[in-house]
This record gives sequence, C-alpha cells and structure tokens, in this order.
Amino acid sequence: MKKIIALIALATVTFTGFAQEDEQEERSVIQTYTPSILLKKGQWDIKWFNNLYTETKDLFGGPNGDQKQDIPRNTFFTSSVDIFTGISDNNNLNIGLLFEVRSNAIGGRNALDVFSFDGERGTARSGLTSFAPAIKFNPIKNVGNFTIQTAFHIPLIDNETENGVFLDQDGFIFQNRFFYDYSFAGGDWQLFTELNTEYNFGEQASFAYNSLRLTPGAFLSYFPSSKFTVLGLVQHLQLISFGGNDLGENDFSQNATILGGGAKYQLTDELNVEFLYSNFFRGEATGLGQTFNIGLRALF
Repeated sequence: MKKIIALIALATVTFTGFAQEDEQEERSVIQTYTPSILLKKGQWDIKWFNNLYTETKDLFGGPNGDQKQDIPRNTFFTSSVDIFTGISDNNNLNIGLLFEVRSNAIGGRNALDVFSFDGERGTARSGLTSFAPAIKFNPIKNVGNFTIQTAFHIPLIDNETENGVFLDQDGFIFQNRFFYDYSFAGGDWQLFTELNTEYNFGEQASFAYNSLRLTPGAFLSYFPSSKFTVLGLVQHLQLISFGGNDLGENDFSQNATILGGGAKYQLTDELNVEFLYSNFFRGEATGLGQTFNIGLRALF
C-alpha cells in the first residue's frame, strides 16, 4: 500500500511539473521578454523601430515663446536598429550596438516626403546620424525584472542644421535607461515603467549642449491572448539646461507630456510586431505633434 501511495505521489509531482513547464512554454516573447528582462547567454535580440513625428502647431509663439501657433508642417523620421546578445553564464549582462538613421522634411512638405530621402535644399535632410555601444545589466540580484541599459551615443554628422534644416544633435550623449515591469495575478495585465536619462555634451553649438533630458513613462498592457496585447502609455519629457556656452548661448529648456496607445502581436516564435500612436498634447517650448510608430523584433 505504501508503494502505491508513493507511486501516486511521484506521478502527481511529475504531472504538476510538466503542467507548469507547459504553462511557461505557452508564454510568448511579448509576455516574457519585456525590456526589463535580460537575454540568456547566446541569445540574440534584434529590434527595428520606426518613429514618424509630424507637427503643424508649436509653442514657440508670442513674446515669451510660450504661445500656441500654427506652423508649416514639419516631419521628423527616426529609424533605429538595436542589437543585443547575452554573454554571461548567470544571465546578468547583455552587450549591444545601437544605430539611428534620420530623415526630416520641413517647411510645409507632406509628412510622407521623409521617405523620399531627396535632401532638397532648404527643406530636407537625411542620413545615418549616430551609433552607440551599449550594455544592459541587472543591478539587484533578487529583482530580476529591474535592469539598466547604458549607452554612449557617438554622432556621425558635422552640423546639426544645414540650410535651415535640423537633422540631429552633433554632440555626444550619455544615456541610461531604467526598466521595471510587474505582472498582475492571472497574467492578463502587465505594467511596464521606464526612466530614460540622457546627458548631452560635446559641441557647444548644439542646442542641447550641457543639458539633461529626463523621460519617465508608464505602459499598461492587457493580453486577450498570449500572442496579442493592447496597451496605453503616458510619458513626460523634460530637458533641463545647466547653462549655455561662454557667450551665454544654448541656454534652452523644454518639456512635453505625451499620451498614446498601441498593440503588439506575436507573428512567430521568434518574430513580433508592434504599432504605437502618441500625441504631444501639452508642453513648453516644444512642438505639439503626433507620432506614428511601427517596430519589428526578432529574438532567437
């Protein structure tokens, strides 16, 4: 009788173990591998993200430069590629490389003209603008879903503005991104939070020279299924200037608050796609535009 009870207990434990394993396997990449989670040794994560920001209003009007005004359409497109891989046996360190390509069209041109890459004098510029070596690590061993990504962005352009068209900053940027996520009981809801910090230095001619950009954000996701999620987001952007150059120039600060939403879908075991929309609905010394985003992510 004791042998029978022991066999039943062993079978129950084994079945429970397999059930838990199957449940874990059913979790998709979009559920499991949030930006807060580090890769295992030998894993690769490649993300191609495209952001199109377009505006027809800004807050640079009036004597104090803080009144809303209508402006000719300006559009700024950023395409970024982030490549990371896990390198540590205990899965607490990733290394990566980041690239950014930009295309801007101003002066009332159509928003989709950024995809012409025509470089028309006085209204458009485009090119590979920066790259950044990066690391991602877990600073607190017992909190696996809290990570920090550190990157040093190196500019590849000589001039921020040419013929009146801004392309990108021509100074170096030291960036730290703090990630944390929390999954609610049941697994249908997930909260992801981020604090992005960027210290801008380098060329004194840069509009953001000697300044700190802070961008906290929160993303709340609902999963109707393991392969699909819808989400809402809120972000705040704050640029804090620490003073301009010796001539008193480049003493520039701004802020903006952003609301938006989107969706992600797991196409295959390795590939997922995301769509995001956001609106700059308030701010100071900033544009009041919208962003349209699409991203592809491969994890293998």
